[in-house]
Amino acid sequence: MAIIKEYRGHIRNWEELCERLGIRTDLTREERENEILLRAYETWGHEMADHMHGMFAFAIWDEEKEELFCLRDQFGTKPFYYYETADGRLLYGTTIRGIMEQPGFVKELNEEMLQIYLSLTYAAGENTFFRGLKKLMPGRYLVWKDGKLKITRYWTPTFKPDHSRTLEDWADEIHETLKEIMPEVKTPDETAESFLSGGVDSSYVLAMSDVEMTDSCGYEEARFDESGLAKQTADILGRKNSRCLITPEEYFEIVPYVMYNMELPLADASAIAFAIACRETAKHTKLCYSGEGADEFFGGYNMYRNAERYGENLKTFYVGNTNIMKEDEKKRILKKYDPDVLPIEVARSIYEETEGLDPLTKMSDVDIQIWLEGDIYLNVDKMSLAAGLEIRMPLTDRRIFGIASRMPSEYKVNEEQNKVALRTAAAKVLPEEIAFRKKLGFIVPIRIWMADDRYNQDVRAKFRSDMAEKFFNVDEINAIFDDYVGGNSDNWRKVWTIYTFLVWYEEYFVKR
Repeated sequence: MAIIKEYRGHIRNWEELCERLGIRTDLTREERENEILLRAYETWGHEMADHMHGMFAFAIWDEEKEELFCLRDQFGTKPFYYYETADGRLLYGTTIRGIMEQPGFVKELNEEMLQIYLSLTYAAGENTFFRGLKKLMPGRYLVWKDGKLKITRYWTPTFKPDHSRTLEDWADEIHETLKEIMPEVKTPDETAESFLSGGVDSSYVLAMSDVEMTDSCGYEEARFDESGLAKQTADILGRKNSRCLITPEEYFEIVPYVMYNMELPLADASAIAFAIACRETAKHTKLCYSGEGADEFFGGYNMYRNAERYGENLKTFYVGNTNIMKEDEKKRILKKYDPDVLPIEVARSIYEETEGLDPLTKMSDVDIQIWLEGDIYLNVDKMSLAAGLEIRMPLTDRRIFGIASRMPSEYKVNEEQNKVALRTAAAKVLPEEIAFRKKLGFIVPIRIWMADDRYNQDVRAKFRSDMAEKFFNVDEINAIFDDYVGGNSDNWRKVWTIYTFLVWYEEYFVKR
């Protein structure tokens, strides 16, 4: 007999699985998904995830074998953590705080992670900021039996470009596949809203859905505000739009809430805006769509257009979407610096897997395996959970990735445009000016706000605190901050990355 010990997620192809596994379809969602997990485990054992589409992380106790089986989905959309205690037990779960509350957990800072964090702005790879607490990485399962832990990788992103097809062929396949997926993303009796920015991904998801209400964020600073474009898209598609105006006061006030609920520090400035958006949206719905995944699968970032130029050099420096502090700078600002702890090590095995593939594919794969898991999906999961909102991401799907994995890079990025094939697919249901609109990214006016003495008092205080003194050469970090306030706005990311770590540290090691 098997028992579900932990589960968070949403199984998309539940109807097909119910039919294959002989499960009644008139059950509640919770009963149905529990039944699917147990029957899939009984039927396919450790290979069960090969048959499932969706977002999931779970733990199943097998009484007969006396073993624990834990699994995280292929892309890591839901988190899963584990910790071996001094007396040989395994603590596990989908939240860090849930593990911390269990007997045997010893809270210690893993200070090595700070070196990685100062470059990447998130906790990349399997280690976390808590010593001994690890992430089960995407596409892997864990078996715990007789006090021994074994981790197996059941899925790896693989790329096999097919040069026999045209741009239209690829666009048609994307469109037809998304058409198949959308009815699975929710049941007819569920009502969803959809996050909407000025970009193509959220607009495409909206156009393919039956959603009536959309949710957008805006700022008073016009050059950062995409909410007007989002409203235009909603109007064109005949949907309603709810706009949440984010003020600098609200933005800075919510930072401790974000770092506490994120459980690990995250210096992605858009995460704070996303947290506010989740809280506002949760006031009028419990289910929302979002467009994550397409940028990494289909070549959405502007830096991907430099891929060919980087060539073989990539594996010496490219560790994902962000790399804001070089080693010499970290050596200067940190009290403890270990020359062997290098961000590039996190990506080394990925470069081995993509040996012989083109530079864009290598960049995408690093972002799919490291950045999506460590930043994007962490943010979506933790901030939605904190707000009591469920977010589903139709474009993060193995079937969508399956298309991207066969698509040659020239249909992803060219000299004029990124996400070429995806935009071509989106143009089947969106006006060209929306489908081919230049990528703006989810931008925040933080680079302006944080230089303003009306809003940066806590940043200033943290940079001069005894807490900062533990980790940093305070004169050095204050020099970076002063340089930023004095007009070098490029330093904002460095300031924000140091600040978010200090806020998080205060939440977990000072207040509690």
